[in-house]
Amino acid sequence: MDESTYIRYDNAIEEMRAHEYPMLQGTTYLDHAGTTLYAKSLIERFSSDMISNLYGNPHSASNASQLTTRRIEDIRLRLLGLFNADPQEFDVVFVANATAGIKLVMDAFRDQEEGFWYGYHRDAHTSLIGVREAASEHQCFASDAEVNNWIEREDQVGGRAQLFAYPAQSNMNGRRLPLDWSQRIRTSKRRSVYTLLDAAALVSTSPLNLENSDEAPDFTVLSLYKMFGFPDLGALIVRQASASMFERRLYFGGGTVEMVVCLKEQWHAKKAGSLHERLEDGTLPIHSIMALDAAMSVHRELYDSLEQVSKHTTFLAGQLYAGLSSLQHGNGERVCQVYKDPASTYGDSTTQGPIVAFNLRNESSGWVSNAEVEKLAAVRNLQLRTGGLCNPGGVASSLGLAPWEMRENFSAGQRCGNDNDIIRAKPTGMIRVSLGAMSTLKDVNLFVAFVREFFVQESVPAVTLPITNSEVEAPTQSRLHVESLSVYPIKSCAGFSVPPGAPWEVRPEGLAWDREWCLVHQGTGAALSQKRYPKMALIRPSIDLIEGVLRINLVGALRDTTTIQEVTVPLSADPRLFLDEDLYKDASARVCGDNVSAKTYRSGKISSFFSHALGVACHLARFPAVSSGSGSTRHSKAHLQKYQKASGTQIPGAFPVAVPIAPGVCVSKPILLSNESPILTISRSSLNRLNELIKADGGKAAQAEVFRANIVVAENPAYPPGLEDPYAEDDWRFLQIGQQYFEMLGACRRCQMVCIDQQTAEKNQEPFVTLSKTRRFDGRVFFGEHTCHLPLEDASSPLVQNPSITVGDAVRPFREDDALQDSRLHAFVI
Repeated sequence: MDESTYIRYDNAIEEMRAHEYPMLQGTTYLDHAGTTLYAKSLIERFSSDMISNLYGNPHSASNASQLTTRRIEDIRLRLLGLFNADPQEFDVVFVANATAGIKLVMDAFRDQEEGFWYGYHRDAHTSLIGVREAASEHQCFASDAEVNNWIEREDQVGGRAQLFAYPAQSNMNGRRLPLDWSQRIRTSKRRSVYTLLDAAALVSTSPLNLENSDEAPDFTVLSLYKMFGFPDLGALIVRQASASMFERRLYFGGGTVEMVVCLKEQWHAKKAGSLHERLEDGTLPIHSIMALDAAMSVHRELYDSLEQVSKHTTFLAGQLYAGLSSLQHGNGERVCQVYKDPASTYGDSTTQGPIVAFNLRNESSGWVSNAEVEKLAAVRNLQLRTGGLCNPGGVASSLGLAPWEMRENFSAGQRCGNDNDIIRAKPTGMIRVSLGAMSTLKDVNLFVAFVREFFVQESVPAVTLPITNSEVEAPTQSRLHVESLSVYPIKSCAGFSVPPGAPWEVRPEGLAWDREWCLVHQGTGAALSQKRYPKMALIRPSIDLIEGVLRINLVGALRDTTTIQEVTVPLSADPRLFLDEDLYKDASARVCGDNVSAKTYRSGKISSFFSHALGVACHLARFPAVSSGSGSTRHSKAHLQKYQKASGTQIPGAFPVAVPIAPGVCVSKPILLSNESPILTISRSSLNRLNELIKADGGKAAQAEVFRANIVVAENPAYPPGLEDPYAEDDWRFLQIGQQYFEMLGACRRCQMVCIDQQTAEKNQEPFVTLSKTRRFDGRVFFGEHTCHLPLEDASSPLVQNPSITVGDAVRPFREDDALQDSRLHAFVI
């Protein structure tokens, strides 16, 4: 369509809309992939038909009933003709919607005695994916390439029937999948493989040609309201050559049988006529089918053909994509992240439909909440769709969400359509704008203008809040860096070293996955600790973010204590997400004298693994993070201040007054099963000085692991030797690590647990003896600093949406005077 022809057609649509679509007055409708709009003429013509004719139940012999039967059969043929489908080769079964058509096919395959194999494409709608639950075996194909390889490969599946399903067009982003797969499967020696095509999204704006039955899918489902707006009706088109798959269908409903015997004998005779007579259970939605006749007529009068609609919507989609893609913030950052398949091209109707799926970024490259977009769109009377779009495979692959992340998000309260739509700096859904036959260039321009008005930051604001993303820069000249990061998933067991270069999430309760589990005594419910069970140091948990599990192995002396060499538990916390509904049982545990609410694993295998390893009957328990003040959330600052007030002693590094995390707001940090604070930090310089003293008395040097620190700060290797400053952390008030800020809450009080060798579980005297001589204050021994994360105030920044630190990050300490002089920290200092 050249530009002049397009302008004439678009103008004609604008003029026609004023009469045919009065519901569009004052609003912009951009959710045609959900359902398109019905024309005024359609409702008027249908109403006239209903008023002028008497239609009865087609299962009767009256004149009214016979009129209904004749009309329905005529409409059935007309619908087949819309897709060039020969009625000798195809039949149409009317159903409630496309999902009902899919379920009808599923029932036929489920009733096969041998069961069936089911394959489906990643881009499938949820309704297609659901078929897998009835299959004896199923497979999700993650890409077109996987499908092509499978087509060419000869599999051994025995005598089972096979069904492969895919969408003709993704309802998520509009990419159009190869329609020749059905023909290729049929000719690749796969006689037992049937194909199910979900054409609902495609035929809403594009033709589908079923002229050649040898190349057509065995089963094609349609949503007629997506094509015409009304009636609310679906259709299943079946190749007559594939109709035999329904012969073993067990269920029958009124009208699909000739005779039923139910007294003394159980027998029935199915109808032997057309396929649709055997499958259309109960009374047909006769009035909806009558409306379909009017819908096809009005659609042809208004738009001529689906080919014409396809040209029009393809042009509009190209304009929309170009408009959104061109938007930039004043600092050059892109506004829209469009989820377009590399194989599709806007403007090419063979590869791309009229849908644009995207998310918005702010000027800091952080994600904009889709809930906020939807609220503003509602204010401006823009109708669009946000969320998971009923396309879990496409959304997950586009957003880079692993299965365990989706389960974890669900555990965290994420649901399609709620406000919890950005988790760990990843959106959980997306925005979808879809166009239809009655869409115009004005609709496209209005939406692009809406995004530009509300979500494009043309210039950097002259005044910024303290500690915003625009001000935060990594400390490039610092002499300190992060030497190592460690988390201790199971309290008192060995630590897991964060791999170098891997950003690790910092949560309000500490580093991600730190001390979220513990072992509890089966009798007393008390949490086990290394002080009483030193061999806990030989229990090695590790975080597997690929599989989304916590792996636990045994080393050293524990290696041969159990026949089970490894156990795993999911990282996702919600037991509803697993096949075993009784994964957890609620229980209370005592941790450091506090009663906490925990979830104990019911698995006998897991309990046996730990009980045999340690020689004590125990369970694994989990303590999910809480924000409501329940569980073991404690206030480390108050804990330290209480001690100082009672003893009159100033702990090195602690402060005598509450430190606000924002003006007027005092520190109150949630923690999990760590004893006093979310994070523990130690200095390599201080450890080196301690070890010098230990070795001077002939003792064995202490490894950093015995202090169970989360963060080890050391002098940068690039700096010359001799710059070590032991115990400088006593005076640190804040730390900047990479682009994140942390507050120092005070020194960590030590006990004899630091004397347990973390490699052998053997007890020593050091380093506690030397610590007691050099780091004792008023009878208490201190080493290391309690630490908590300071959230940045700019909630739109990715640094806030997903705060993280990495091994090797530069570290910049702030003492009291330094913090007072720094504008970014001034508001945090009393």
